[in-house]
Amino acid sequence: MTTSRDPDYSLIFNNNQRWVARVNETRPGFFEALARQQAPKYFWIGCADSRVPANEVIDLAPGEVFVHRNVANVVPHSDLNALSTLQFAVDVLGVQHILVVGHYGCGGIKAVLDNARVGLADNWLGHVGDVMERHLIELDALPGMQARHDRLCELNALEQANNVCRTTVLQDAWARGQRVTVHACVYGLKDGLLRDLNFNVQDSKSVASQFVAALNALRGG
Repeated sequence: MTTSRDPDYSLIFNNNQRWVARVNETRPGFFEALARQQAPKYFWIGCADSRVPANEVIDLAPGEVFVHRNVANVVPHSDLNALSTLQFAVDVLGVQHILVVGHYGCGGIKAVLDNARVGLADNWLGHVGDVMERHLIELDALPGMQARHDRLCELNALEQANNVCRTTVLQDAWARGQRVTVHACVYGLKDGLLRDLNFNVQDSKSVASQFVAALNALRGG
């Protein structure tokens, strides 16, 4: 018995076939090479927002960036999903750069600032609420909700990058001399630009000082 597909579901298969045909025409042998190995230099930890596709934002092909995404790009030390993906990226794939990427216009950040209930995700967004509370004086001093929203997007990316640095995965990698750098960035939906938040850590000794320096740079200090 055959059933007809929903048009919205069929669309993704039609798009996939066109994409495969286009890649085969412009990059012969691409899929054969891709199937043989995965050796990305970059690990992207970002928000699950559909408007922030990692590969497209940094213009890298499949196989060149390993990706983990969740609501509001959070990396708590209790999340085995994030930690397992991080461990695989560092220990198995040997990535050289870990990018923790927030984005302006983040719905999770807005929900926290507005104290809005969204459901089960409220428990997850409590991690962002912790970030907000740590920087509440700074956020309250900003002129208007948009400025506070943008700053919390930046602060959250910095705090989550700091969390990555303090995991046993990174601490062990640096202890054995592995070269891997953790970065904090924020992406602009309105202009498509990725912004460096001046947090670029290559060893355990510089985590605290880099975090303070990045905060000062964010504040214009």
